[in-house]
Amino acid sequence: MQEDLSSSSLAFAEELYLEYLKDPSSVPEAWQAYFKDTPKNGLATRETLGPSFTPFSVFSPPGSAAGTLTEDDTDLQYKMGMLIRNYRVRGHIMADLDPLGLVQHETPIEMTPEFYGFKEADMERIVQSGTMAGRTLREALERLQETYCRTIGVQFMHIDDYDVREWLQGRMETSLNRLELSREEQFRILTKLTDAVVFEDFIQKKYVGVKSFSLTGTESLIPLLDLAVEKAGEQGIDEIVFGMAHRGRLNVLANVVGKPPRQIFREFDDADAEQYIGRGDVKYHLGYSRDIMTRSGKKIHMSLSFNPSHLEFVSPVVMGRVRAKQDRFGDESRDRGLAIAIHGDAAFIGEGVVQETLNMSELPGYEVGGTLHVVLNNQLGFTTGPEQGRSSYYATDIAKMLQSPIFHVNGEDPEAVAQVVMLAMDFREKFKRDVVIDLYGYRRFGHNESDEPAFTQPLMYEAIRKRASVREGYLERLLSMEDISREEGDAIEEARREHLEQELSAARDEAYEVSYQAYQGLWDGYEGGLDEDVPEVETKVERAQLSKLLEKLTHTPDDFTPNSKIKRLLSQRIDQSKDERPLDWGAAEALAFASLATEGHQVRMSGQDVERGTFSHRHAVLHDAENGNTYMPLDHLTDEQARVQIINSPLSEAGVLGFEYGYSLANPNTLVIWE
Repeated sequence: MQEDLSSSSLAFAEELYLEYLKDPSSVPEAWQAYFKDTPKNGLATRETLGPSFTPFSVFSPPGSAAGTLTEDDTDLQYKMGMLIRNYRVRGHIMADLDPLGLVQHETPIEMTPEFYGFKEADMERIVQSGTMAGRTLREALERLQETYCRTIGVQFMHIDDYDVREWLQGRMETSLNRLELSREEQFRILTKLTDAVVFEDFIQKKYVGVKSFSLTGTESLIPLLDLAVEKAGEQGIDEIVFGMAHRGRLNVLANVVGKPPRQIFREFDDADAEQYIGRGDVKYHLGYSRDIMTRSGKKIHMSLSFNPSHLEFVSPVVMGRVRAKQDRFGDESRDRGLAIAIHGDAAFIGEGVVQETLNMSELPGYEVGGTLHVVLNNQLGFTTGPEQGRSSYYATDIAKMLQSPIFHVNGEDPEAVAQVVMLAMDFREKFKRDVVIDLYGYRRFGHNESDEPAFTQPLMYEAIRKRASVREGYLERLLSMEDISREEGDAIEEARREHLEQELSAARDEAYEVSYQAYQGLWDGYEGGLDEDVPEVETKVERAQLSKLLEKLTHTPDDFTPNSKIKRLLSQRIDQSKDERPLDWGAAEALAFASLATEGHQVRMSGQDVERGTFSHRHAVLHDAENGNTYMPLDHLTDEQARVQIINSPLSEAGVLGFEYGYSLANPNTLVIWE
């Protein structure tokens, strides 16, 4: 029994022990024997009070020998354990997350020493548990406040896996959830904040009244993504696919993905209107891709998926694109591709496709090694506040369905943002799970630049009008720490403005031409057009080859026992291969897939119950009647064949469709089917 105990057993074991002290017969016999017989290096027995829990004691009273506690002391241990645990569970409630300071939270009563009857003298007791061991109760509470109640709030105690919780707890509590940054790193963060702020200000001044769906108020997204890309390079990532709606899209394109600002300005001016005929997109919906080189020297291909105003529907598309890239690489461990999905707070909790996407994240047919979700939290929908937009406390509460942490962070503390993204990226790499960053900011302008937000949120926008930019706040902090001079800060800003002026001038030069090649990279050689413009292609397969393939499709391993009805189906297909019985639909479909696979074309089919087929016609995946093992004949045709995937999906009518569409975008030589 003792080997099954750990610090997570503290509350249960000590409560049980208190019951044992009152009446030994009130606890199970196994526990009676454990409490009675455990030696002093585990539990020290005493004549009247019995043993104490030396390995998992929260503290020992000052001046007492370790492990010699009174019954009152043991009761205090239990209460202290609960107080520490409550900081880990509910500390996020007290965190300073709202940059506007409009949301005030009272300290939950169960997070106060008074609730447990602690007196001033108790504050000097020595803690003996976990990362707080060796500190006084007062010091422990101060560290817990710093870790969980500053500008970072963390939800992680809903995770069932003890090892995952311990890993997160250790990373956060030993560092106080702070990241030690060098001057160079601080300078980089300031530079990226300057990029973000100057870009938005430039757009507002040069294109007055034109919709751009500004990032102003949540500019910390830019250094967050910049740090994520750099970390991805260190982790060996080759491909990053971003997905986002319109808010802040132009800023991400220019300052993260690297789209030339002159091209963005050209699109603002509509100078090449003919380029967009039939595209169905406008400037803040367009995608872009390019190769970049990180500071560590790692080459990464980055893509921002186009998104024609469907908010959250791009998230499963991004996952599908990353999965296709991983499959092309043969990356079964899901190490080389990264999906980054950027959401709005109202959409993340409001759109059902988010739940479908999260549900797919750890299913074998759809996992990508974890998606980094960044919620751009403006604390507001179009004009609808949280009190009307959701029933949950946080916009991210839907993500608690996963065994993943949720990091809430005040966007006006850029170094807290840096800590969160570094921890999130490390978590994703280690556990191959989704992770969520809830980035709190605000929306300085209305839903678009021609909207008046004070009609519906007068108090919020009165507070917003009084605030300087996050860039100014961070610069002042660095100046006060003497880590940077005002001249250096001004020089960064001036250089960025001059660069944008040069880009605008280039965009308006009549000699400047933007090349929009519709089919590049993997799509090179493909042509678009109407159906009638596409030439007919010979698709027939010789009868002898089809007979051979159909016979292959009836083979199962010697130690495999099909269901008796499946045996009859396979027997019928043998007859069909010999022209002794006409083909049925299921056999014809299987032959179509088999002929493609043996010619080197991958096949991926997913949907609800597609392995068997809704009408019991397909039976692409067979189940052993004796042990439940599965076997798919389509994947055992020849040694040289292309891969065939037939995957049962969750009961999803939007998320899976988006995933498979995304998969098809990044793997044009694969037949991708959603049923």
